[in-house]
Amino acid sequence: GWEAVGGLGTIMAAALIEDKAATTPEKTGMITLRGSTETVVEFFGYAINSILYQRGVYPPDNFTSVSKYGLSILVTKDKGLQEYLGEVLRQLKGWMMSSEVRKLVVVVASQVTEQTLERWTFDVQVNEAATTAIAVPQTQADKVREQKEIQAIIRQITASVTFLPLLDEPCCFDLLIYTDKAAKVPEAWAESDPKYIAGEIEEVKLRSFRTKIHKVDGAVAYRYGEAGA
Repeated sequence: GWEAVGGLGTIMAAALIEDKAATTPEKTGMITLRGSTETVVEFFGYAINSILYQRGVYPPDNFTSVSKYGLSILVTKDKGLQEYLGEVLRQLKGWMMSSEVRKLVVVVASQVTEQTLERWTFDVQVNEAATTAIAVPQTQADKVREQKEIQAIIRQITASVTFLPLLDEPCCFDLLIYTDKAAKVPEAWAESDPKYIAGEIEEVKLRSFRTKIHKVDGAVAYRYGEAGA
C-alpha cells in the first residue's frame, strides 16, 4: 500500500500538483485506421497465444512469458507456430485495413474425433464514419481505457480454466476469419465450414474493448455434455 512520507509540506506540494493538473486541458492525439488495426491485430496475437496455453493445446514448455498490457502473458516459442500465426495475423491486418473482417474464431477440437470442443469468437465492429476520416481524435483517457479493457479480456482468458470443462484429450486448433464476400482470398487459404459444436452448448460472454474505430466483442462456447446426448 501507499506509505505517507514527510509532513505537511509534502501534502501541500501534492495538492498544488493536483490543482495544476485539474486546470490543464487533456492532450488529444489522433488515431488512424492503420493504428487501430495494429492495436486489434496485436491483441488477437496475444489472445490466441493465451488460449492455446490456457487450454493445453500445446505443452507448457512451448511457451515463454512476456510483459504486455501491464500483464505477464505466455506466448509460443515454437518456430513453426510463430510463423503460422504471423502469416495469419498479416493477412488479417490486410483485410482489416479494407474493413472486410467480421469476426475471428479460435476453434479447439479433439485430435482423435476432430469434433469441436470450444469456439472462441471475437466479433469485429467498425465505426464506418471513422474509417472515412484520415484520423480521429484520441485522448490519453481513451488509451488508458482501451488498455484496461484489453487487460480484462486477457485476464478472463487466463481465468477460463475455472469455468470451462477440463480438456483431458489431445487437442488441435483452427483459426477462422469471417470476411466480406468481396475480400480477396490468397491461394494458400481455403473456405471452411464454421466448425460448430455438436450437441448441447454453453456460452460465456467475454469483455469487449474498443478503439475509436473498432470494437471487439468476445465469447467462448463449449460443449456441455456429450454430442448428440
